Amino acid sequence: MGVSGSGKSTVGLLLAQRLGVPFLEADDVHPAANRAKMAAGHPLDDEDRRPWLLSVAEWIREATDAGQGGVVACSALKHAYRDVFRGADAGVWFLYLALDRAAADRRVAGRVDHFMPARLVDSQYAALEPLRSDESGLTVDAVADPQTIVDQAARAVRARR
Repeated sequence: MGVSGSGKSTVGLLLAQRLGVPFLEADDVHPAANRAKMAAGHPLDDEDRRPWLLSVAEWIREATDAGQGGVVACSALKHAYRDVFRGADAGVWFLYLALDRAAADRRVAGRVDHFMPARLVDSQYAALEPLRSDESGLTVDAVADPQTIVDQAARAVRARR
């Protein structure tokens, strides 16, 4: 989880490969209307996000029911959004890729072919609720090398098993 540009897709895919589990890029299940709204420079509201969150939760539920687990790259900015995922599987564990604002701005500005424009980074930081003490997970500095982050996360996940 984390704001745009924090490395969720890169780290998530690497972590899924390391753990030998399926990977879901949550951006891929956004309804077309959500993608168009963001591409036009408008932040999503909770109503926009609801069907998307439910789609991601269903993927989590299916992966859990199949006994394989998985890794999802998803902003999951608010505690309430993460509650939707915990409702799909009480064992959900979050890796929060904490990134300072300047680094997020640089990374998002440098992207090509991504539907989310850099000007929406403000809205992500406005919505961001870092992991709370009642949430299972790990917070890491997203400026670190992705492989270093994956090493930390894999150790933490394996320690939970």
